Amino acid sequence: MANISRRGFLGLAGLGAAGAVGLGTFGRAPWGTWYAAADALPEYLAGTTLEAVATPLGGSGYRALTAGPGWPMIVRGELAGAQSGREERRRVLASFVQLTDLHVVDAQSPMRFEYVHPFTGSAFRPHETLTTQGLVSLVSRINSLRGGPHTGRPFDAVVTTGDNTDNKEHAELGWLLTALNGGTFIPNTGAADRYEGVQNSGADLYWNPESPIQDMYKKAGFPEMPGLLGAALRPVTSPGLRTPWYSVFGNHDDAISGTLPNGIPLLENMYTGSLKIEAPNSEQARAIGSAASSDPSAIPALLSALTTPPRVVTPDASRAPFTPRQFIAAHLDPANTGPGPVGHGFAPDAGESGIGYYSFEIAPGVVGISMDSTSRAGGVDGALGEAQFRWIEQTLQAGSSRYFDDGGRPVTQSRTDTYFLLFSHHTSDTMAELTPDPENPGERRYTGAQLVQLLNRFPNVLAWVNGHTHENRIAPRPGPTPAQGFWEINTASHIDFPQHARIIEVVDNADGTVSLLTTLIESDAPYSVPHGDFSATGLASLYRELSFNDIHMEPEEMGASGDHNTELVLPSPRA
Repeated sequence: MANISRRGFLGLAGLGAAGAVGLGTFGRAPWGTWYAAADALPEYLAGTTLEAVATPLGGSGYRALTAGPGWPMIVRGELAGAQSGREERRRVLASFVQLTDLHVVDAQSPMRFEYVHPFTGSAFRPHETLTTQGLVSLVSRINSLRGGPHTGRPFDAVVTTGDNTDNKEHAELGWLLTALNGGTFIPNTGAADRYEGVQNSGADLYWNPESPIQDMYKKAGFPEMPGLLGAALRPVTSPGLRTPWYSVFGNHDDAISGTLPNGIPLLENMYTGSLKIEAPNSEQARAIGSAASSDPSAIPALLSALTTPPRVVTPDASRAPFTPRQFIAAHLDPANTGPGPVGHGFAPDAGESGIGYYSFEIAPGVVGISMDSTSRAGGVDGALGEAQFRWIEQTLQAGSSRYFDDGGRPVTQSRTDTYFLLFSHHTSDTMAELTPDPENPGERRYTGAQLVQLLNRFPNVLAWVNGHTHENRIAPRPGPTPAQGFWEINTASHIDFPQHARIIEVVDNADGTVSLLTTLIESDAPYSVPHGDFSATGLASLYRELSFNDIHMEPEEMGASGDHNTELVLPSPRA
C-alpha cells in the first residue's frame, strides 16, 4: 500500500478508480484463529459502527452511501486469553475518544500544491472545502453518545492525535479550535464574497462542481453542484465538545504541506501572497513533486521557472504559517480553553519552551503520555529526540511497581502500578526520520522500533494509540515475556474515507487480564442527502460521500474486521 499518498505531500501513487471495489472487499485478510466473534454485542450500540456503517449503493461509478449492517465485535487474544464470564466481573477504568488526521483545510491558500495530485493523491481532494462542516458533525456525534458502548461510562477525554490542520496556517488553527471548543466561524480566506481556489479554475485536473466542464472527476461520474462553493464558505456553528480534550502534534501541524522544511523564503511568502499556481503542465508538476521528496531546496527554482501564469487571488494575512510555539500558545490562550483543560495538555510554559509532549490523567490510575513525534527539519515521518525519549522512560518508571531495565533485568518498587496509554501522530513503522533537529542538532533521535523496545520493558503499558497512515490497523506488540506486550492501535483519518474516530474503554476483567474495548464511530451526518441540500448536515453528508468517491480513495484504509470493533485482551500488571 502506498500509505505515503495519504500521509502527506510526498510520494508518488498511481491513480485509483473510485468505486472499483465493493465495501465487502475492504480489508487485508479474513480473521484467523486469534480472532473470535464476541458472544454478545454491548448494550449501547446507537451512534456507533456496531449499529450501522456507511455502505455504497450500486457496484460501480459514482455512488451514494446508505446505512449498512453494523460491524461485529471481535475478541483478539494474541497477548492473553479471554476468560469466560469476564463481562460480569469487569470494572471500568476509563473511557475516551481518539480523533486523528482531521486536516482542517484552507482550500484557497496560495501555498498549496494541488496540481501534483495525479502523482500524490493527497495534494487535492474533491471534498476539501468541507473539512470544517465534517468536523462539526463529528463533534456532534461524540456529544450525542452517553459514553462507551460497552460500559456506558461518560467519556473522560478526547485526544486528537495530530494533523489537526492541513498546512499549518493560523486560519486553519483558528477554525479547528473553534470547532472543538464551540462557537461560530467563517471557513473562508481571501475574498469575503467569493471562492478563489482550484475548484472554479476550469482546469481539467480538478472537480469543478459549479461548471459543466467535463473535468477528470466528472468523467469519473462526479456530478455538477451549482452553489456548492458559496455554501461551503458560509458561517459554521459548532456546539463544541462537552468533554475535556487534548492535542497532539502531527507533521501537518509542523511542516509546510506536512513535508517540506520551514524557512524556505519563497514558500513562506506564498502563504500570504496573491499568486496561486493552479495548473502547470504535467512534466513541471511531476518535477516539483519529485523535488519535494529528494531535494526541497530545488523547489523555488522550479516554481520560478513555471510557464503557466498563476491566478491572482486576494491575499490574506490569516494564512500565515504558525510555528510550533505559536501552535502551543494558541491552545494555551484562555479564549481557547473550551471544555478544558487549560492548554489542552500543553504545559503553561510550553509556548516559550516549545516542548510539545506531556502526560495527563485520563482517569484515576490511568495516565496518558502525549508524544511529539514530528521532525522539526521537515519530512512526512517522525522520530523522538533523546530528551523526550528519556522523559518517557522516567515517567513510566515513576508509575511502575515492576519493570525491566535496558538489560532485561527486573526492577521491583513499592508502589501501585499506573496504567499507561501513549499517544502520538506517527506509528511504530513511520518513525525513522533521523534528520537532526535544527534547534538541537547534536541530540540523538530514536526510531519507532526503539520506542517499542522501551515500552516492552513496562508491563503496565497497555497501548500506543496513533494516526498518520489514515488506516485502521490494530497490532499486538509482544515483549520478551507475556506480561510485557501491549497493543498498537492505529485509526483512520477524518478527511479520507472511511472518516472514522475511535472510542476506547479500559476495563479490568478481575481475572488477571485487562481489556481495551475499541469501537469506531462516524460523524452524525446522514449517509445521503439530495445534492442540492446545502444545510450544515447536508454539507457534512456530502463531505463523506465525496470522500468515498474520490478517485484517489484507498480501500485498504478501511482495515480488516480485527481492526474495527474489538476487545483487545492483555495480562494485567496488577495480577
